[in-house]
Amino acid sequence: MEEGNQPIIIDCRFSLMDPNVGAAEYLAGHIPGAQYAHLNHHLSGLIIAGQTGRHPLPERSEFIKTIQHFGINNHQLVVAYDGGNGAYGARLWWLLRWLGHDQVVVLDGGFKAWQDAGLDTSSAVPAAETSQFKGADSLVLSIEAEAILDAKIAVTDAREPARYRGEVEPIDPVAGHIPGARNLPFTDNLNADGSFKSTETLKARFLEAELSQQSPTICYCGSGVTACHNILALVHAGFPEPILYPGSWSEWVNDPERPVAIGVAADLPKDRRPA
Repeated sequence: MEEGNQPIIIDCRFSLMDPNVGAAEYLAGHIPGAQYAHLNHHLSGLIIAGQTGRHPLPERSEFIKTIQHFGINNHQLVVAYDGGNGAYGARLWWLLRWLGHDQVVVLDGGFKAWQDAGLDTSSAVPAAETSQFKGADSLVLSIEAEAILDAKIAVTDAREPARYRGEVEPIDPVAGHIPGARNLPFTDNLNADGSFKSTETLKARFLEAELSQQSPTICYCGSGVTACHNILALVHAGFPEPILYPGSWSEWVNDPERPVAIGVAADLPKDRRPA
């Protein structure tokens, strides 16, 4: 690769339970040359109480400035990684494609895989020269809350089953799921070591869930982050570009008029039930 056009590596490690963990881990050691992107500060927009979810999309113009700050140029490869499962790396992957940037990948297995391979790490924080990155036509799809219930396509929830069923809710004020949504936990995209399952295995998983290979799937989660993991897996498995509901459950429950479902999908209308 030509000098000056080397891949840009972005460390996206984060913890929903402690927002300071990822930055601390980065400073303790990271892939050499990697810069750090904080989910709350770099990969999300301003939270408006009672309106947005926990991780709203940043303003497009502001996120372009963030990408320029990282020194990312158009047509330059970006490698995103996190602690291991790819959930936060997938958020950056989706956001860059939102800006029309298709040269972005997620490191399979993340920093854990890097360490397990015995590769060098560094605690040095690199300085980046501001780039002239320009946004282009979006490569992704999104949907607003008001349109979801009228959608005639599958809606999937990436959260763990107990949260989906409404049995527990450790983060948001209301438990349950969007009526008609199928539970598709993002963790089931992964092997035990945190790497992605094979393309064939992922395809079989999505077909078993009766997701269409001809029409897109709507993906949501708690705040629009791990839903990107399902989107990445679906794209990797050859399915049509899925549709992200960015606000996800944490935005949905801001409006008490929006319906909430609990329990299993057997109680859903027949045309919304998963297999």
